[in-house]
Amino acid sequence: MRYIDLDTWKRKDHFNYFRQFSYPQFNICANVDITRYYRYLKEKGLPFFVSVVYAASKAANGVKEFRYRIREDKVVEHDIVSPSYTILTEDETFAFCLTGYVEEYSVFKENALRDIERIKNNPSIEDEPGRDDVLYISSLPWVSFTGVTHPINLDPTESIPRISWGKYFEENGKIQLPVSVQVHHALMDGFHVGQFFIAIQDIMNYPEKHLY
Repeated sequence: MRYIDLDTWKRKDHFNYFRQFSYPQFNICANVDITRYYRYLKEKGLPFFVSVVYAASKAANGVKEFRYRIREDKVVEHDIVSPSYTILTEDETFAFCLTGYVEEYSVFKENALRDIERIKNNPSIEDEPGRDDVLYISSLPWVSFTGVTHPINLDPTESIPRISWGKYFEENGKIQLPVSVQVHHALMDGFHVGQFFIAIQDIMNYPEKHLY
């Protein structure tokens, strides 16, 4: 982790402008073509949910702005951010599950499956206090949504990205997955969210290159 030098930071003016907003978040939703990824997972017998959590985490870690966080009047850049994701519990509520991000898919997959089993046996919606080196991730596999809003404190320092996806669907022979990304405008713009979508699409297009 390192602190950003705000005096020389190219986003200094943008940061000072948007941090004054009571709600400085923006959200972009787009469909991602998961045809090759979906078929690869089916062929290899790999878990869909965990594999999409991995893809979203890898794409986000590859765009440094997704690793920026606001701490009071300062900005930090984390080396790695890890997914804190929701899982459905037996009583049809949900729990939070945190898995440390590692680039090796096979290691991440096994860790995530173990974490999910542990949380299902002892569900909780408590986050680690003060921890911001995370991504908030959720899925809504019952709805092919075209937009999402998230509950959030009206705190201009709340800067953890929120990534969600819905129910995949087939269109013109392609399998599409609606993906929503909500971020803090003081830390990034639509350009950077676009870089995330480019990165996750590359993972979906070339699963054999990324799932090792």
